[in-house]
Amino acid sequence: LFGVSSATIRSEMAKLEEMGFIEAPHTSAGRIPTDKGYRFYVNGITAAQMTELPSGIDSSTKAIEARVNSNVDTSDKAIRRAVDGLVEMTGNFGFASFGSSLYMNGMTQLFSQPEFGDGDHVQAVAKLIDNIEPWLREAAPDEPLNVFIGSENPIGKSSGATLIISKFKSSSGGDNYIGVIGPTRQNYRRTMELVRRTGAMLEEVL
Repeated sequence: LFGVSSATIRSEMAKLEEMGFIEAPHTSAGRIPTDKGYRFYVNGITAAQMTELPSGIDSSTKAIEARVNSNVDTSDKAIRRAVDGLVEMTGNFGFASFGSSLYMNGMTQLFSQPEFGDGDHVQAVAKLIDNIEPWLREAAPDEPLNVFIGSENPIGKSSGATLIISKFKSSSGGDNYIGVIGPTRQNYRRTMELVRRTGAMLEEVL
């Protein structure tokens, strides 16, 4: 399948494990990426500047855009529909801050992920969600798009969750944010691009 021997694959996997890019969660398990491994991958996506768009990204963007533009007469409705669209298209927990308001949705989707099936993880992720509002108010990032993976997460280092967040402006002034929270096992190219596009979309309509 890969054009190399199984011994070569085992050797390369051992090297990746030694470098800290993959790990075995327990003795009998296969290898999975670590936070460091995912970070290496995400940095590669960022460096490539998304020149190759993920499959289906345009149709997903149009689906969110249709929600946002459908009989929306207030900014709050546009925000809510944008978040709902991100939740539906990514299967993650979604949130957005606009002025002094914070809208969140997708708790069911988040806790249906196998990574968050045990009590300790549920508690850690719930604490992360509780910390979103004060973090956005006091220490939100200034870059247009940020990705915090697992232990990098500034509001939940032990949660095992990834936070992808985009900043957008509005005519009322100030910085506003929209983003998702999900497992570190994530379709990063697709989710990053959807969050970025949704932020840009809200910047246009608000």
